[in-house]
Amino acid sequence: MRVHIASPLLSYTGQQPVVEAHGGSIGQLLEDLDRQFPGMRFRIVDEQDKLRPYIRVFVNRVQWMRLDAPLHDNDEVHILQALAGG
Repeated sequence: MRVHIASPLLSYTGQQPVVEAHGGSIGQLLEDLDRQFPGMRFRIVDEQDKLRPYIRVFVNRVQWMRLDAPLHDNDEVHILQALAGG
């Protein structure tokens, strides 16, 4: 499936904004991304195996915050990273 990568994570993908990955859930998709792009999962998932607070995952334009959320081969996934500042 097509995965759109947030700008702050492009250093992991060699500056590719869209990559292909596979998985039956968001968690499995992130594991596949980490196999292809080592270190990426740690930037998205914390030590308690939860999405980091500044990360948002959208599947077909619907936000999911659970790693066990199901995915299908034709889904389009966007991984976004919120920016903070003042």
